[in-house]
Amino acid sequence: MARHGQHISAKGPSQRQLRVGEEVRHALTQVLERNDLRDPVLSKTFVTVTEVSVSPDLKNATCFVTPLGGGDPEAVQEIIKALAHAAKFLRYEIAHSTKLKHTPALRFLHDTSFDEAGEIDKLLHRPEVARDLVADDDETDGDEDA
Repeated sequence: MARHGQHISAKGPSQRQLRVGEEVRHALTQVLERNDLRDPVLSKTFVTVTEVSVSPDLKNATCFVTPLGGGDPEAVQEIIKALAHAAKFLRYEIAHSTKLKHTPALRFLHDTSFDEAGEIDKLLHRPEVARDLVADDDETDGDEDA
C-alpha cells in the first residue's frame, strides 16, 4: 500500500524527466568530448552516453554509457569506476553548462542494449529461423494472389 504522498503508477517518465535527462545527456557528452578529465582510463577511451534516466524528484540521474566500439567487460568496469570517481566533477561541469535549478547526482551503468540487439540479430540470422521466416513469407504471398 502506498504511503501518503507516494503515487504508484504504471506510467513511464514524465515529460519533465525526459527533458531534464536529455539536457543532462547533452551536457555530459560535451564534457566528455572536451576531455577535461585527468583520469588515464577516460582520457584514452571514447565514451558514448546513450541515455540518462532521471528520478521523478529530479535529484538523481542514471547515465547509461558504453565505450565506443564496445570493449571487454573488464575494460568497461574500469570505465564505469573512473566515471563514478569523476562524478562530482562531472556534476559541477553539468551545473555550469545547463540552466537547471538543481543538478542531479550522477550514477553510471554500462548500457547493454547494443549487446542484446546483437544477440537478437544473431538469432534472427540463424539458418533454421531464416527458413521459418521465408516459409511464413511464402504463405502470406499465396494469400494475396487468391
